[in-house]
Amino acid sequence: IFSILEEECMFPKATDTSFKNKLHDQHLGKTKAFEKPKPGKGKAEAHFSLVHYAGTVDYNIAGWLEKNKDPLNDSVVQLYQKASNKLLSMLYATHASAEEAGGGKKGGGKKKGGSFQTVSALFRENLGKLMTNLRSTHPHFVRCLIPNESKTPGLMENHLVIHQLRCNGVLE
Repeated sequence: IFSILEEECMFPKATDTSFKNKLHDQHLGKTKAFEKPKPGKGKAEAHFSLVHYAGTVDYNIAGWLEKNKDPLNDSVVQLYQKASNKLLSMLYATHASAEEAGGGKKGGGKKKGGSFQTVSALFRENLGKLMTNLRSTHPHFVRCLIPNESKTPGLMENHLVIHQLRCNGVLE
């Protein structure tokens, strides 16, 4: 999905509809995780659904292409880097400006649209780093389960507990 989003952002005439059509062409019927959403009364319009271990999530892609092309303003990044708030300055310490990301173009000319890193590309990069970090560790988790919705002591709602176990991936 992110690769198709990146690809569509490179084409100036791409639209949300062309993005949706490419998603459906690439994934619909080819993977169990990608589905057409089931319309329902009172539900927001959805363009595709992803089936996660915890349930099905509907997505509306309106504005995704425009939002994905939304780079951080260089002056805002510089302001954040010089902030007196240590956390804020640390978060943006390694953030490259659009000029640096585009190769440090000289001459002061206006940049083309593809010279900055898109939101999805940055997300994929950060997700890759996170997954590398997680794979290099041996995490241990304490699973907390809610036995009932009414918070009544001694009452166990079996369907609620089994649902939580499935969603947490414990049964697998």
